[in-house]
Amino acid sequence: MPCASSRLSQMVRSPYGYSYTADEIYRVKQILSEFRLTKEELKEVMKRMQQQMDRGLRLETHEEASVKMLPTYVCSTPEGSEVGNFLALDLGGTNFRVMLVIVGEDEERGWKVETKNQMYSIPEDAMTGTAEMLFDYIAECMSDFLDKHHIKHKKLPLGFTFSFPVRHEDIDKGILLNWTKGFKASGAEGNNVVGLLRDAIKRRGDFEMDVVAMVNDTVATMISCYYEDRSCEVGMIVGTGCNACYMEEMRTVELVEGEEGRMCVNTEWGAFGDNGELEEFCLEYDIVVDETSINPGQQLYEKVISGKYMGELVRLVLMKLVNENLLFNGEASELLKTRGSFETRYVSQVESDTGDRKQIYNILSSLGVLPSELDCDIVRLVCESVSTRSAHMCGAGLAGVINRMRERRSQEALKITVGVDGSVYKLHPCFRDKFHKIVWDLTPHCDITFIQSEEGSGRGAALISAVACKMAASMLTQ
Repeated sequence: MPCASSRLSQMVRSPYGYSYTADEIYRVKQILSEFRLTKEELKEVMKRMQQQMDRGLRLETHEEASVKMLPTYVCSTPEGSEVGNFLALDLGGTNFRVMLVIVGEDEERGWKVETKNQMYSIPEDAMTGTAEMLFDYIAECMSDFLDKHHIKHKKLPLGFTFSFPVRHEDIDKGILLNWTKGFKASGAEGNNVVGLLRDAIKRRGDFEMDVVAMVNDTVATMISCYYEDRSCEVGMIVGTGCNACYMEEMRTVELVEGEEGRMCVNTEWGAFGDNGELEEFCLEYDIVVDETSINPGQQLYEKVISGKYMGELVRLVLMKLVNENLLFNGEASELLKTRGSFETRYVSQVESDTGDRKQIYNILSSLGVLPSELDCDIVRLVCESVSTRSAHMCGAGLAGVINRMRERRSQEALKITVGVDGSVYKLHPCFRDKFHKIVWDLTPHCDITFIQSEEGSGRGAALISAVACKMAASMLTQ
């Protein structure tokens, strides 16, 4: 199938009776070339990421670092002897999940993990109202789930996957630093999230729960994938948001006492760039996306990569081409002019088009545009440009993390597995391969395997709860 780029050299007449000149096609390619990053530029992104990671780990520079490197207090990984029933909650986007995780013993693999889960949609007023409203809604969903599974009478250990920046004070205590991903519930920032959940459960009064661990979704993903592959020491999410965690040497984590062993650190790398580190890499579209977001000046790295913003970046590029008379005969529909109308799922669908352009045509038609074949090819090229930059930027960040791990461990070669979850990674047709290639290119002394997490957030939280329960029990017997 000829690629969209090669088709641009053809002269195709549209239903409107116009065609593109070679000069116009050149201008389209020139505009989109801004999204292309050289290997040297990606190495620079990687280097700056590592600098901010170092600043985040050090006590004296932690506060002003854009990459916060938050200790998670997850030091032990599951070894396979933890069994029992656990409840897991997963809050990280507009959907909230409750999961029953049954960890049993299996003769062949040593472990068997079964899950039963239900998804609940979070109403807008709960996301943007008060913390009490949000956590009362979460407790209401938990009550409904326990009723459906006839386990309301049981006081189960609970693991809470909470995918927002948190400063942990222990594995079951963490202060919310700031909301991201469209959440704005007042009264939560600066407070202990587990305390807010416990208070909501107490207010309901119709069930009891033992909240033993709270983790970030990247940490839960890493632990869940560790269950599949004992080399997994990095967890990453590329979905609505983008973040990574990894096992860091304790001696370098200055925010926590102790020199021995390793602790999982939640990088919160979505905020990389908030101190100007990405200034020369940001395009005019990135600036508009940032300025019109609910958190201007924050989470700049995430805004270049993640699913929450990818569709809008494409729409802004399309509008630029329309305004320069290089697309749709210089005319955009009212819908295409509307912020948020080009959804990120359209990017995946456009790039999944088999070559007959039907899928692209249908998407554009639903947005009130009647495109020519060449218009369809240009739209595909725009989507490819935006998603490829996303994959490459993300790859540079992960390469920075893994190269740093190898250096800190003083190893000539590092063999490591990365557990990955998130809708962009899982559903976009090309993101995964482009992302892997860049990571491998930038980590010549590392042998990296990627595994896709299945139900990682919930299952990982439950396994961490299992470890926490086992550790607490062993401390009581000492």
